Amino acid sequence: MQFESFGGPDALRLNDVPAPQAVAEQLRVRVTAAGLNPMDWFMTSDAETATRFGLSLPCGFGTDYAGVVDQVGPGVTDFAVGDRVFGGAMSRAVADYVLVEQAGAIATAGDVHRTPDGLDDRTAAVLTIAGCTASAALAVVGAGPDDTVLVGGAGGGVGVFVVQLARLAGARVIGTGSASSADVLRALGAEPVAYGEGMPDRVRAVAPQGVTAAIDLFGADTALAARQLGVRDERITTIAGRIDGITPANGADAAPGALDRIARLVAAGRLRVPIAATFPVERIREAVELQAARHVHGKVVIDLAGE
Repeated sequence: MQFESFGGPDALRLNDVPAPQAVAEQLRVRVTAAGLNPMDWFMTSDAETATRFGLSLPCGFGTDYAGVVDQVGPGVTDFAVGDRVFGGAMSRAVADYVLVEQAGAIATAGDVHRTPDGLDDRTAAVLTIAGCTASAALAVVGAGPDDTVLVGGAGGGVGVFVVQLARLAGARVIGTGSASSADVLRALGAEPVAYGEGMPDRVRAVAPQGVTAAIDLFGADTALAARQLGVRDERITTIAGRIDGITPANGADAAPGALDRIARLVAAGRLRVPIAATFPVERIREAVELQAARHVHGKVVIDLAGE
């Protein structure tokens, strides 16, 4: 999938291009599935935004991928042809093949991780951006057994990881969302509270003893509400909104090994990743529109396995 001009889903084109060839330190992965994230369509929405992320035309689409190594270049020692892998390659993942480096970074050369036994490709294909972002956010606030954590946008793609990882750390979690997301949040281990006007009072009613940390996964409303509830700025973080005095979380700052730990938790059945919808690549515009609406509960996947 490529953009010949930046814009919305209508600007995406399915093009035939030569298969890339792995050079030194590179692996070529035959992609079987690609997961969508809000950042995918945000980065490519217009030329100015794309430039900020270092993207230029013609530009690919999607970052999260899973598949099988089918070619390795000189110097690759950690992976071999036939290995099942997953990872991130910024704005290049929705393709038959993606080139990544065995010790690369998502935003530049792309990164790669071994897919654990018991983890299917569709699920592996949605772990990277959301998992790294969730891990980084929890590291900022330092959630633990003595905490009650308020999570704004808890039912979204990052939220499903934040809620469950916080619960695994022993924290109590209160998650904001729409009325339709309440059952989803309960299933993940969060206590649901409706967002919108009056939300701080609703949180007080659920947690009269107080909230000790907050993670805003949508904008700034939850972070500002946390201040009203007495949460200290150093225990509040955001991933999209920016507020003076509050440290934002960035998936690029996730601790080494964080994503591999998440993959192992999923493979072991200790962390559940809801897949809301899967689409063939020919219906990618429909998939992007669904994901961009921000009301989907769970992750959206593009199938590239040809099944």
